[in-house]
Amino acid sequence: MLKFKKLTLKDVYLIIPKIFEDDRGYFSESYNTNFFNNAFGIDISFIQDNESKSNTGVLRGLHFQKGKTAQAKLVRVIKGRVLDVIVDLRKGSPTFAQHLAVELNDKNKHQLFVPRGFAHGFLALEDNTIFSYKEDNDYDPSGEVSIAYNDKDLNIEWPDIEGGYLLSEKDKKALSFKEIEHFE
Repeated sequence: MLKFKKLTLKDVYLIIPKIFEDDRGYFSESYNTNFFNNAFGIDISFIQDNESKSNTGVLRGLHFQKGKTAQAKLVRVIKGRVLDVIVDLRKGSPTFAQHLAVELNDKNKHQLFVPRGFAHGFLALEDNTIFSYKEDNDYDPSGEVSIAYNDKDLNIEWPDIEGGYLLSEKDKKALSFKEIEHFE
């Protein structure tokens, strides 16, 4: 059984699974199409699952797909902990340019629904963190944009990590918030 909590950014939800634990381990339902579509009043079909492994200090993002390649995501942590961050890029949204940070981890098994029109990124807070996400649209490298994680206009408070952050080359060359084309 899944529950959800509406968060401060428009159309963003935290999904809270019921965990059944005993001396054998645990069981939880991580996704249910009917629940998802009925709870949020949207018709979404996830078509791809992705998984990454990161060590402490790996910062991935802030990424988004623009135009026809925009993607909604359902993100979660299978092992470890992350600080998951999203930014509303939808120009007409009442929460445009606002961000939200949520810790996702393997203990609470919470998930975050990230609608189309949001940039998304995360910082691994433990070694060997396994991060999983569903997407509702095919990935198109020509539509991908990266916003600088430390953009001064967004003013996201990332925790200090001993040794600093480990970024991909793409993320080292990310654009500022003012440089991107915003979603309508």
